[in-house]
Amino acid sequence: MSANNDATNQPHLKRVLGRWDLVLLFVVAVFNLNVVPSIAANGGVTVWLWLIALLLFFWPQGIAVLELAHRFPGEGGVYLWAKEVFGDFHGFLSGWCYWTNNMLYVPTVMLYFVGVSVFVLGPGHAGLADNKAFALGASIFLLALLTILNIVGLSVGKWLNNLGGIGTGIAAATLIGLGVIVLSRFGTSITAADFKIPTDPRFVLNSFGVICFGLVGLELASVMGDEIRDPARTLPGAVAWGGVLSGLLYIGATLTLLIAVGKNDISVLQGIVQAVSHMASRVGVAWIVAPFALMLSLSIAGIGSAWMGGSARIPFVAGLDSYMPSWLGKVHPKYATPYAALIVQFVVSLVLCVINFASSGGVQEAFQTMLSLAVVLQLVPFIYVFAALLKFAIGETAGKGRYGKSVLLFAGGSGLLTTILGIVVAFSPAKQITSVWRYEVTMFGLTLFFIALAAFFFFIYGRRKAQAVGVGPDALVQAGERSSSLN
Repeated sequence: MSANNDATNQPHLKRVLGRWDLVLLFVVAVFNLNVVPSIAANGGVTVWLWLIALLLFFWPQGIAVLELAHRFPGEGGVYLWAKEVFGDFHGFLSGWCYWTNNMLYVPTVMLYFVGVSVFVLGPGHAGLADNKAFALGASIFLLALLTILNIVGLSVGKWLNNLGGIGTGIAAATLIGLGVIVLSRFGTSITAADFKIPTDPRFVLNSFGVICFGLVGLELASVMGDEIRDPARTLPGAVAWGGVLSGLLYIGATLTLLIAVGKNDISVLQGIVQAVSHMASRVGVAWIVAPFALMLSLSIAGIGSAWMGGSARIPFVAGLDSYMPSWLGKVHPKYATPYAALIVQFVVSLVLCVINFASSGGVQEAFQTMLSLAVVLQLVPFIYVFAALLKFAIGETAGKGRYGKSVLLFAGGSGLLTTILGIVVAFSPAKQITSVWRYEVTMFGLTLFFIALAAFFFFIYGRRKAQAVGVGPDALVQAGERSSSLN
């Protein structure tokens, strides 16, 4: 069969995402209000950590996304980039960690949705968020709903993403606006001492990893590269607008929580609504809490939809590459979406959600443990992303991409060091963890498990792929490495 016929027979996804769809996607994917309470609970020092991460991780991430999307356009994002630069195994491991992280992260989004949405029913129902049976049931319902919407397609699912982006903007504006009013009327009890590094910085360390995790998301559009209209023109402006808006919103939301609630009283699940409720009561607009919770619930649902839809493209591409079961590369005959990958993601997220509820000391501890493990897995692909920039800067005599050698060196070096630091500090328990040994066993055990599972899939299916084309079992890996050295 000819190469042209092969290309024709490959499943094709629909190009439905425009510039403002992407800007809203970036805002809803990058600016996740659900991670702000767990960060702000560590005090004013986290504002400095935000600024450091924005300079040394987020800005380099934007450069990396534009550079790599320019060099390697197409569906797959971090999977495709690592594969093209470092070879097939590294591409698979990068994509695998990106995907499995989201199977852990999406359940934390479901938990956060439960913690916020109960306020729509009125403050008297807030205690439901700590009820394991209710929280698990509501999480499963939303997980199933988001899966169905993404199977129907981005032409439908993107409207939930867009509503989530609008809800995020309204919720953030309300939160920060109330904070400004409270500050101007009543002042604040925060002093300069609250912004100093604490004498025991153990619990603050974990928040830096969560901050880096919170700033991930600019690469999400490139994971869906074949679904963007005119990506060469659309992506750069969307990355710039989405990045600036997200960075400003994060710092503003963190400061507002510290002003309104104080680090010692912040709940990791209900901190945002908690802050709005407190400030609204002080300024005489307590009625605003229920509609605010509704807007924030839409935002959280959009976050879950964006990450579920985006990350499902990784096993879809891996199925097409034959490094995972080939049926994962199937598209829905009517909706032209990677339905098999979405269903698998739903099932695994469901199982992980149930396991964490069964093994954790409570809802907040389950949230924090899943979040920390998601941080580690999410940041692994960015080791490859930033290492690729360094490889281009050092190995190429003339620039072939969008940026010069000095920009690639700074972005690659600072991004790589910050990413490694973010992974290391994620293993330091947050203050919500009641059992340190259980936390450490869970973190190290599941991290090693997911990496070992990646190796299993790659080498088992890689051997089958090699036999299908009549070469030795390691030849495809070596060919991929030789190909990457030529790039």
